[in-house]
Amino acid sequence: MKMKALRTRLLHLCLAGSALLATAAQAEIQFPRTELNLGMWRIDAEVAANEPAREQGLMYRKSLPSNAGMLFVFDSTQQYCMWMKNTLIPLSVAFLDEQGRIINIEEMLPQTEDNHCASKPARFALEMNKGWFKAKNIKPGSKLEDLTRFGAR
Repeated sequence: MKMKALRTRLLHLCLAGSALLATAAQAEIQFPRTELNLGMWRIDAEVAANEPAREQGLMYRKSLPSNAGMLFVFDSTQQYCMWMKNTLIPLSVAFLDEQGRIINIEEMLPQTEDNHCASKPARFALEMNKGWFKAKNIKPGSKLEDLTRFGAR
């Protein structure tokens, strides 16, 4: 009987330790911040410019301030796709070319593994709260300013 209780306690400790490690891993990345401008709108953006940061993205967040988002900076221009695994809030993503012009905008539902892809090769992606681009009347062709420091032409 004591052995069974000991195994149960050990299992609970292992599970609790795993949960703590997962939480620590999520909080590990400190994203640099930058201010961006899209038309008349100012965006407070966190920057995901390397593979670990791009992989984590906005996962596990419970909210996102209204004019905040995440800028994904890719190493090369390709047709990238985004998904929402472990992402708790609905988001919109704008894919941008090398000049910072929006190629297309996709609406994404939380905790799904559906692919949302750039319709042409992209160099950047900007995630905002779902509906943010539509509410601001921002459409493909609009230009995100201030991207030259991230390699935009």
